[in-house]
Order: sequence, then structure tokens, then C-alpha cells
Amino acid sequence: MFDKLTRTGRRDLIDAGYALLLLLLAIVTGYLILTPSDIRATPLVRPLPEPRPGLVTDRLTPTGHVEPTRTRRSWPRTVTGKVLDSHRQPLEGAGIVLDGKEYLTGPDGTFKFEGSASRTPLLVKMPGFEKATVEPHRGAVEVVLRPQVIKAAYLTYYGVSDRVIRNRVLDLVVGTELNAVVIDVKGDRGWIVYPTEIPEALAAGAQGPATLRDFDAFMSDLKSRGVYTIGRIVTFKDNALANHRRDLAVIDTRTGQPWIDNEKLAWLDPFREEVWDYNLAIAREAVRRGFDEIQFDYVRFPTDGRLAAAQYSKPNSKETRLPTIAAFLARARRELGAMGAFVAADVFGYTAFNGNDTDIGQRIEELTPHLDYISPMVYPSGYQRGIPNYRNPVEHPYEVVFETVRLILKRSGHTRVRVRPWLQDFRDYAFDHRPFGVPEILAQIKAADDGGALGWMLWNPRNDYTSAALRQKEGLAAK
Repeated sequence: MFDKLTRTGRRDLIDAGYALLLLLLAIVTGYLILTPSDIRATPLVRPLPEPRPGLVTDRLTPTGHVEPTRTRRSWPRTVTGKVLDSHRQPLEGAGIVLDGKEYLTGPDGTFKFEGSASRTPLLVKMPGFEKATVEPHRGAVEVVLRPQVIKAAYLTYYGVSDRVIRNRVLDLVVGTELNAVVIDVKGDRGWIVYPTEIPEALAAGAQGPATLRDFDAFMSDLKSRGVYTIGRIVTFKDNALANHRRDLAVIDTRTGQPWIDNEKLAWLDPFREEVWDYNLAIAREAVRRGFDEIQFDYVRFPTDGRLAAAQYSKPNSKETRLPTIAAFLARARRELGAMGAFVAADVFGYTAFNGNDTDIGQRIEELTPHLDYISPMVYPSGYQRGIPNYRNPVEHPYEVVFETVRLILKRSGHTRVRVRPWLQDFRDYAFDHRPFGVPEILAQIKAADDGGALGWMLWNPRNDYTSAALRQKEGLAAK
């Protein structure tokens, strides 16, 4: 009887053990399935979709409300890692952005900085590559960036606000090799394209007549399509602020009123740092709205009009112009880079050939250390004196573009800047008024590529682009 009870008890213990083992297996399996992905993340990180507006700073939704964040792990006190290209070669000078600060990788592609137990993802960026985000984890980070060549069309202040024009350009982005748009954030008159919240801009009347009220929905649509977005800010030509704040304007010595150029538009004084503050406030707002890149145009002194009558707050000379424009771009790069944006500047094509500052404060060697992209306006019609060996530039679009890009690259080799030129997609206005059609545009594209540019942008003031000169996306996919 005792032996029988013993055998029965032993059997019960074995059955209970099996049941307990099955229960433990079920718990472990459920944990692995339900564990948050950031806990199981591996150190090798590939580029993810572009971060939402305000990912690095502010974490604001388009409506301005704080966006709730899901619980995630935090970074260790010391964050280390390496950034590589697709061939696993180190990338020197890549930006690592965390909580409003930017750190750069060294010659071997590595980085190390003291964090603050932050839970914010890292943003990794490098001109010529797609941005990448990295969720917090405890080990060293290894990021492989994919190359990115931007090919864009321009949308004017009025063009982006017109549904027909806007959709016409976006159809090209959907169907052709174009993958980006340049949008007037602040156009030539100083008007801002979306509903701004900057008090100084509202007081100046910068909320112009063609404000795109549903801009946030428009930007969300672009992001969902994977379109790279460039915000163009006309910097020192600004009719709205110059007439509202005449103390910040270039003054006409003959009248005491704001000085105007040949387009009858007023200019701001580049020497005044309040003017810098204003433009950078707009740039920061544009980054929070979702722009990948801020492009400063008219980041120079005037070139046309009664220049002798223009009065500034400081003497206007090469010794004062160059450091002023360079200092503005340095500050822009420092502030916007820490928000995760790229910084670009438009320059005259002739800056490639001129050893001086072209009398406007633009010289390649001084500007490029502070830029991610430099965008020479290589429109053949703009070279009214021609270039060496080519006196009639509209007859030689290839040579004009090739030589300009080549020389800028040669003069900026000490920096990490990438050259992305503006190409002419409009009728000549300076020589024989010839149309610029498929042959001329293809010649410019080939010249940009052959000269070493990384992408290009098409300019047409009417937003009417030559689609026949662009390769179709189906053809690109087949290659």
C-alpha cells in the first residue's frame, strides 16, 4: 500500500513538472513576441524614413501640440559609434544630432560624446546621403548611409499656392527622375508661404496674399511620397520687412527711404544682426514644418539699381562684405544643423571664375566651409560676358555648366560641401531669345554630372518644366 502511494505521488510530481515547464515556455514565447522592437534592436542601423517635423527639437506636430512619445530605452551616458557609406568606408564630418546638439565624426568615421540619458533617437546626416534615425540602445552604434542624389523642380510662392500648378509639378516628381521640390518659404517680396507664427513676420505683413492654408497636409503628402523638400528663403531682399522696419533697411541717400533695386523691391541691411535673427527664425520654423533642407537665396549684397545711393550701417567694401555673409551662413549652419536640416546657399555662376567677392560678398573659399550644398545659378543666359573661350554662352550650355561646376569643386576641395547647380529651363533673355528645350536641358544635365555635381535643380519662373527632357521612372526602374 505504501509503495503504491509513493509511486502515485512521484507520478503527480512529474505531471506537475511538465505542466510548469509548458507554462514557462508559453511565457517566454509571449515575451519574445510582444517585446518592444527597440529593446531587440541590433546595432547595425539602416536609413529609416525621414523623421517627423520636430523629431530632434521640440517634437511638435504640425498643429503645434506636443506629440506623445512611446516609452523607449535611453542612451547611455557616453554615446559612441561609427558612420559608414554603402561600401563600408568611413564618413568623416557626418553630423550626429541629439537633443538640439550636433556632433561630427572624425577621419575614421567614429564619434563619441557625453549624452544625458536621453530617450530621443539619434539623427545621422551627411551631404549626399539619406538621413538616418537610430533608436536608443546601450551598445555602440554603426550606421550605414545610402547615397542620395537630389533632382528637383522649383515651385514659386504663387505656384505652390495654385492647385493646378502645384499638381502639374508634383506629377513630374511622381512620373520622372525628379525626387525633390524647392518651395518658396519666403519669396522675393518677403511673403511667407504658410501660416507663420513669428510675431515679427506678422507685424511686417509677411503673411502675403497667397498663403497656403493647408500647407501641413501638403507637406505630409510629400513626405508620404518620399519627396525631398527644400525651403528657399530669399534672405536680404525683403520688401515687407524693409518697409515695416526702415531701421533695418538699406537706405537711399537721395530720399531717406528704403533703397530699391531695378525690380522696385527693397533690401535689408546684411550688416544688421537683427536681420539675421529674422531670417533664421523663419528658417527654424520651416525646419519644424518638415523641410529637409534650407536654401538661402539672395544671401548677398545688391547688384542692380543705383548702388552708389545705397547706404548701410557699415562701410560696404570687400573687407566687410565677405566676413558678413560668411558669418551669417556659419550661424545658420550651426543652428539649423543642430535641428537636423541641411543648409545650402545660391550663388552667381560667375563666382566660380572670380577671385574676388564679385562685389556682393560671395567667394567660394569663404562660403563653402559653412554649407552642406552650394548651388551656383549656371543659367547660360546669366553669363552676359561669357566665359573663357566661349563668348556666347547660350550656344554652349554644356561648356558653361561643366566649367562652373568643375571650378567650384576645385576651389572647395578643402570642405565637405556638395555642388548642386540650378539649371536653365526657360527662354533666353540676354542674347537671341532662343527657347531652351530638350537639347539644351539635356546638355546642362550631362555637364553637371560630368563636372562632378551631385544632382541639379530646374528653374522656371512659371513653374512650367520640359518633361520630355526628364527620364521616366519606369525606365529608371528597368536599369
